[in-house]
Amino acid sequence: MAYRFLPDILPLKRSELLAAAIVLTVCLSVAAVASTTADHEAAFLAQNEAAMRKMMTEMAIKPSGNIDRDFVDMMVPHHEGAIDMATAYLRFGHNATLRRVARGIIDSQRKQVTTMRLAVGEAPPGA
Repeated sequence: MAYRFLPDILPLKRSELLAAAIVLTVCLSVAAVASTTADHEAAFLAQNEAAMRKMMTEMAIKPSGNIDRDFVDMMVPHHEGAIDMATAYLRFGHNATLRRVARGIIDSQRKQVTTMRLAVGEAPPGA
């Protein structure tokens, strides 16, 4: 079946065949990049969805009667969710400005988590 076009191709000049081969190569390359981009997009979205799900679950606390403790117990997962989302962006994102923002989010949110935990008498992570 693939050979049915052969009579149409045989009369083509070498330069026409070369041009057709280049076009085909470019099309296949674009398709491969699009596939990789779609795979990266799917992985990025899946990681963000997992981070959001984890954050929302962990933010749903049972009130302790201590407003300070409850605030920290809700805000730490919120900040950790932001860190997870920024980390996912750094894995897959390309925009230089957004990459700087993501790194800033990670740095500032980690510092704030440490500050909040210390404020309620908890040891910071890794201590």
